[in-house]
Amino acid sequence: MKLRPLRRKNLMISEPRSPRLAVLIDADNASAKIADGLFEEIAKIGEASVRRIYGDFSGVRSKAWAEVLSKHAIIPQQQFAYTTGKNASDITLVIDAMDLLHSGRLDGFCLVSSDSDFTRLAARIREQGVDVFGFGEQKTPESFRQACRRFVYTENLLSSTPGNGTESAPGAKSLQPPSAAVPILRKVIAQMENEDGWVPLGAVGTHLANLASDFDPRTFGFRKLSDLVRKTNAFEIDHPQGGSLRIRIKLQEMKGPKPKTV
Repeated sequence: MKLRPLRRKNLMISEPRSPRLAVLIDADNASAKIADGLFEEIAKIGEASVRRIYGDFSGVRSKAWAEVLSKHAIIPQQQFAYTTGKNASDITLVIDAMDLLHSGRLDGFCLVSSDSDFTRLAARIREQGVDVFGFGEQKTPESFRQACRRFVYTENLLSSTPGNGTESAPGAKSLQPPSAAVPILRKVIAQMENEDGWVPLGAVGTHLANLASDFDPRTFGFRKLSDLVRKTNAFEIDHPQGGSLRIRIKLQEMKGPKPKTV
């Protein structure tokens, strides 16, 4: 009797793959100083499968980027400035983005720029059901920020020496004081249905992301939303044993100030 050779079974267990992302960087409107923080942030979202940067690397303006390309495996797309006032880099970035979009290979796009010219591009990609994550300076126009599913201020990606408190975020300085976050937090809590005013902090974070794509605790100097909420001193906090953290607007503020007696 002839024995059949044993077939090797594939013992590799398939693991769920991280979302594939295309990282497209506008070298004219993004600083090379954010490179390390940028790719650390993108790694939280998914896998940076495509990494391209657009600009004229023969000029002084984009020279700093040329020094970090190899470290992060970024492919430069050289665009010489043949005509003053015409931005060939932006056009090339848009063309590449549309080609990548229609390839169907990607789950999301990371557009790194502070230029509002990419607002329509971000909106078009999202119309196709693909997520767009924007990265730009705080000066970025609101139209581009809101066109993205999430927008991260690049100032929050800059590394610096740690602060004195354990609650502090690693950014150089907070872009806004904690009190500036109170109005948007109150608005979110008011929009969430509840009987006694208490809402889960996790749900607040989800609602914030949908309402304001650029909301980030780091903008106010904190790593976590819970630390920011505590610092504002505008909300009551409850953490039941075995349960999730929840918050509500302080009762005194909900009722409003007492009327003055004459």
